[in-house]
Amino acid sequence: MAKIKKVVLAYSGGLDTSVILKWLQENYGCEVVTFTADLGQGEELEPARKKAQMLGVKEIFIEDLREEFVTNYVFPMFRANALYEGVYLLGTSIARPLIAKRQIEIAKQVGADAVAHGATGKGNDQVRFELSYYANKPDIKIIAPWREWDLTSRTKLIDYAEKNQIPVAKDKRGEAPYSVDANLLHTSSEGKVLEDPSQPAPEYVYQRTVSPEDAPNSPTFVEIEFSKGDPIAIDGVKMSPAQILTKLNELGGKNGIGRLDLVENRFVGMKSRGVYETPGGTILLVAHRAIESITLDREACHLKDELMPKYASLIYYGFWFAPERLMLQALIDKSQEHVEGKVRLKLYKGNVFVMGRESNKSLYSMSHVTFEEDSVYDQKDAQGFIKLNALRLRIGNSLGN
Repeated sequence: MAKIKKVVLAYSGGLDTSVILKWLQENYGCEVVTFTADLGQGEELEPARKKAQMLGVKEIFIEDLREEFVTNYVFPMFRANALYEGVYLLGTSIARPLIAKRQIEIAKQVGADAVAHGATGKGNDQVRFELSYYANKPDIKIIAPWREWDLTSRTKLIDYAEKNQIPVAKDKRGEAPYSVDANLLHTSSEGKVLEDPSQPAPEYVYQRTVSPEDAPNSPTFVEIEFSKGDPIAIDGVKMSPAQILTKLNELGGKNGIGRLDLVENRFVGMKSRGVYETPGGTILLVAHRAIESITLDREACHLKDELMPKYASLIYYGFWFAPERLMLQALIDKSQEHVEGKVRLKLYKGNVFVMGRESNKSLYSMSHVTFEEDSVYDQKDAQGFIKLNALRLRIGNSLGN
């Protein structure tokens, strides 16, 4: 083992990271500092503090990062309408750079020479964490226990925990039904009962949304106000970014909105099946595209759509702090300068319907688009426009005749 004096561990308090904590102490003989981020996962975090204290940890960091998460990570991503492989709203991907950045800040603060995470050697998260670590501290030492130890099964983890008197929750005994990650933007579930993509996900997998069939028979109406591409109010009530996402999650969850069953292409090369719930994000995406539809210039809109898959892939792969992502973000943010106004939506049984949109910066001209007689558009102009655009087609076709 490399000589490590002090390591900052991304610590949830669950079985895996509790075993990692003890394993680091035993195998590296180093002091372990724990960092637990509250990103809106909906769990009580004080048990993590108590478990870390029980394992002899002296420096324990538990921080509420919900507002920073939504303000500086989720909302910038939503300005781009980012979807990985056309459908995935990147809920897990966008959380990792914030956790990693804060880990590095704590490492500098406490004089640690290493950081550690609990991501496995098969997944995307190891890449996201470590690219972000290196981007924020190029000389940092990284410990990834899942790539080093021989605790290769749930049974071995539990045996190790019991041997070292680490409490094991009863639902962790035996084979866990599936793995869950959660934050204020989404929940993701993978593995075990979900590994066969030919089989439907059991209803108990869903945690934040009711089944669309069980959603209310009456629709919910909501109005979202935007400024510079970000939502700032719901139904006329100004809210903070985290409050807005929390409210949209509540509205979406009770109306069965935001479920996704996806077989995706991991960065490491394999395909995996995940079941996601992003109720508030699904509503926000529809609303944001609706307000952009009347405030964005056509070519600016089309350019954003062309760049979006690249932007989404950068986030999925873990390149949040890379120069190309920052360059794209500058372009996206420039496009949002006049994206302001209100969008009215109807939420009903898993669906989000746009009922209206309005803006003081609207580019929609009723006098130009009307089917009635107008005095601002000469239809004869279209003849020359068409002929000029057809010129290369006519010349090219004439060569073959």
